[in-house]
Amino acid sequence: MVRTGSASVAAGPTLAVVAREAGVSVPTASKVVNGREDVAPETRRRVTEALDRLGYVRRPRFDAAKPSGLVDLVVHSLETSWSGAVLHGVEAAAHDAGLEVVVSAGLTRNRAGRPERGWLDKLTGRGSSGVLFNLAELSPTQYGWLNQHRIPYVLIDPVLEPPAGVVSVGAANWQGGVTATEHLLALGHERIAVVAGHRRKMCSSARVAGYRSALAAAGVRQRAEYVRLAGFDESTAHRRTLELLDLPEPPTAVFVCSDSMALGVYAALAERGLKVPDDMSVVGFDDLPEARWATPGLTTVRQPLSEMAATALRLLVRMMEGDRPESTRTELSTRLVERASTGAPRD
Repeated sequence: MVRTGSASVAAGPTLAVVAREAGVSVPTASKVVNGREDVAPETRRRVTEALDRLGYVRRPRFDAAKPSGLVDLVVHSLETSWSGAVLHGVEAAAHDAGLEVVVSAGLTRNRAGRPERGWLDKLTGRGSSGVLFNLAELSPTQYGWLNQHRIPYVLIDPVLEPPAGVVSVGAANWQGGVTATEHLLALGHERIAVVAGHRRKMCSSARVAGYRSALAAAGVRQRAEYVRLAGFDESTAHRRTLELLDLPEPPTAVFVCSDSMALGVYAALAERGLKVPDDMSVVGFDDLPEARWATPGLTTVRQPLSEMAATALRLLVRMMEGDRPESTRTELSTRLVERASTGAPRD
């Protein structure tokens, strides 16, 4: 369970300390903290760097023992159908719980590559009673700040393995990888490639592990050249598919670890004059609307994004009420959705 901290935790640096570190007056530092415009750019930069360096955050205006009717949802992006499914799930569950939701698009990063502090200040300013993070990479400092200030939070499909005790909700990614690969094996494919996301990301590594397990269980040789990383990027998946097609013995089928990357695979095959599934079978992962719109329709592993988000919101409500979930990790099942992108290999 998320640590709730203690009422006796040490206070962070004062605004006076930040001002002294940045070489400015306390009123000037206060203007930067509160987003005032009447500060010179160079002065703002010095104060912001001092705030980050010293770990200063504004004191929360809310009492953790008296939850408000407001929660925050921090999503990776608002531009994808993935985010739309997550928003739908959170909104429905929040409506049932009588809560309002504030949505923030991403934890932006500064020039040094560190997450910006702005969302922390906004969170304390609004007095939100809890936070949902979707596809977020939190730093140890941010985890520590949330715990210190006793703010309940839940991760939806965390990018990296969260620290011990942090509550998260995800899909059965390993089993999804097994299911996708077993489907292709059942059709008669043995030369099966995988286009994965990031090596270090939890969902991607689990899906590839499922792919490997299914091949091993079927006694099919695993080929290192058939494993390609594309970073969940459609254009990169396009390039990786061309690389697979240029192999002396190209695959007859490919398991793609996201539907968006599968569209890049489709484009590469069309560029070479090849047809799906006649020349290559393709299985995706997610079951986003794009999977239905693709031509031919994409066979894919459905992960219940809206259900994952709703489950996370319900867990967050329990935590806001002082309850402790029985398990810190909740996984919802995946299932194969068969469409027209898979078939038996050519002789």
